Amino acid sequence: MSSAAEILVIILAIVLAIFLVLGIILLVYLIRLSAEIRKIAASAQKTVDHIENAVDGASRMLSPMFVAEMVGKYIRKFTNPKKRK
Repeated sequence: MSSAAEILVIILAIVLAIFLVLGIILLVYLIRLSAEIRKIAASAQKTVDHIENAVDGASRMLSPMFVAEMVGKYIRKFTNPKKRK
């Protein structure tokens, strides 16, 4: 093998080693990033569950009030205010 070919092989080996190291570092960062994304997704899911429970409780509370308000309007509509005087 000539010296030029040996130099090219050495340069190629160095470049491949650098890409291998960079690939490993990138893989480690991607694993950490995916772990953080899982934590954020779990936190968001908990928040959504709490909001859903609050809305469900509010709708249970408001539903009877809405029905009572509608019944009150109909009672006022069909009763004659002139008879009360």
